Amino acid sequence: MMLQKVSVFRKEHFNAAHRLHNPDWSAEKNKEVFGLCNNANYHGHNYELIIQITGTINPETGYVIDMKDLSTLAQEEVVKKFDHKNLNLDVPEFENLNPSAENIAVVIYHKLRVKIAAELDLKIRLYETERNFVEFPAY
Repeated sequence: MMLQKVSVFRKEHFNAAHRLHNPDWSAEKNKEVFGLCNNANYHGHNYELIIQITGTINPETGYVIDMKDLSTLAQEEVVKKFDHKNLNLDVPEFENLNPSAENIAVVIYHKLRVKIAAELDLKIRLYETERNFVEFPAY
């Protein structure tokens, strides 16, 4: 039998506050570009994270990846570090990086990529709202 690639998905959830702000810009330009998302007192989202792993099925287990292991990894690397946090103030990765949905997805990808077997493909889909979401990588 030819090995076929299969994608599996793990959904996680976290709540976090952030402020979109470029310190190199004037207050007026920040307000113009980021609008309400530039609120000096921050604002929050109920983020939905979908982790996609693609690979061949292990003939011994029938798994692409053990979902229990993927769940534990997502909890340790993302949920425990981002949930109920102010991303700008509490998460070191955003100390000098604007915590847009795009940047959050890239950060999550890199946190997970180093912990997932190289032969498995990883894609992150992050919903900031029900209607706005990003994917990384974009292929």
